[in-house]
Amino acid sequence: MPRKTRILALCCLLALLAVSCGQKEKLQSETPVEHTFKNVSVHDPAIIQGDDGDYYIFGSHLAVAKTSDLMNWEYINDKMKAHSSVIPDVYTVMADAFAWSQSDTFWAPDVIKLQNGKYCMFYCNCKGDEPQSCIGIAYADSVEGPYENQGLFLYSGDGAYEMNGFEGFYQPTRDPNAVDPCVFYDPDGRLWMIYGSYSGGIFAKEMDPVTGMPLEMEGYGTKLLGGNHLRIEAPYVIYNPDTGYYYMFLSFGGLDSNGGYNVRVIRSENPDGPYYDSMGQEMTKCKGPTGSSFNDSAAALYGVKLMGGYKFLWQEGELGENRKGFLSPGHNSCLYDEETGKYFMIHHTRFENSGETHEIRVRQMFFNADGWPVLAPYRYVGETAGAVTAEEIPGTYKLINHGRAITDQMSESVNITLSKDGKITGEDMEEGSWTLTGDNQAELTIDGKTYTGLFLVQWDEDGQKDVMTFTALNDETGICVWGSGVNAR
Repeated sequence: MPRKTRILALCCLLALLAVSCGQKEKLQSETPVEHTFKNVSVHDPAIIQGDDGDYYIFGSHLAVAKTSDLMNWEYINDKMKAHSSVIPDVYTVMADAFAWSQSDTFWAPDVIKLQNGKYCMFYCNCKGDEPQSCIGIAYADSVEGPYENQGLFLYSGDGAYEMNGFEGFYQPTRDPNAVDPCVFYDPDGRLWMIYGSYSGGIFAKEMDPVTGMPLEMEGYGTKLLGGNHLRIEAPYVIYNPDTGYYYMFLSFGGLDSNGGYNVRVIRSENPDGPYYDSMGQEMTKCKGPTGSSFNDSAAALYGVKLMGGYKFLWQEGELGENRKGFLSPGHNSCLYDEETGKYFMIHHTRFENSGETHEIRVRQMFFNADGWPVLAPYRYVGETAGAVTAEEIPGTYKLINHGRAITDQMSESVNITLSKDGKITGEDMEEGSWTLTGDNQAELTIDGKTYTGLFLVQWDEDGQKDVMTFTALNDETGICVWGSGVNAR
């Protein structure tokens, strides 16, 4: 090749490389694609996947919504109405439930598909200021309805023993409030209902998997925890075949924005207990002192606290300077997606400086090396917990420590540094350490406590960027921590 031709070819190659490098630099500096969300206000969301593959949530006041991606929701019914497609002419067909409960609305339901092929809504009604409540069932051929009432089967409050066919008198400090049903199958196909809120605690009854009615009508079933009006409610149970445990999620505290609602978890080898927390405490011991009511200090000693009110604080240079904190997240349900192998938690939450306005949020859920669930710090946007390298982890993180308290105070983030040499440092904390094992498993020592969980790349919605995060649990204290990387990944 002539010298002039060689020089021309070399110049062209250098020009192409320059363009390529410029394009690469531009791509790396571009803001990641913004994820879109369509939010709904469904209090106490109970999730079920329909035959059409979509996901449906049923909540209090007959609010129902659906989604195909767990990010963008649309209402099927947005509030309690006399006439809706979910339960037509509801005040007439369910007049006995409203009469017993002395109310005009529904509380938290659950929906499951029975062995008879029907979708079955376990609905409940409650007076509110006292446990005058009831649970019944309704059938539908489609998950969206219409549901046809099959009647009530469980009562609480004044006169409940007579209605239930029991002998004796209802005592609210000992007996359950007949609300918040959660219904699930065990691996053998047996159907169970866990229910209760405040009052005498949380109970379990075995149900008929064909009809949805109790196998034994007499009695309230097996008591699992609570009593003396301890502020614990919203039981939801999911079985993990890999660990062999049933995990019961509960909401402690009050549901309003200053009530300190928080999500906790316990586990058992059997659907009807006994259940234990990570500290080894048997949960029937979790109850209020005799003569007490709403004794949060007694309740706070039990259960693994997965999440309470929190706020990742803004850092200079970030977007989202006016971000709001999350208040009273709770009353969750859970989902295992067989197609993706992912676990999810769906819960409602309130927000800082927003009164009692609430929306649902969906988070991925993972099980750590000790077989306890931990929650992703940010809402789900389709991410997968893939492999992470040790080189990706070092940097400044916003640390949230959820603690154990039942409190209306948000846990605000503090900055810590995960260094390349495996150390963790931060203001007013002793030096710790971090280790990456396997693809993404995390072990972090913070203030002398070891937390196990995982590293995960997530979308920071306020900061509009992908960041490295971690979520981990210390099983000796039942305390969870989250971390969110400050720098975009």
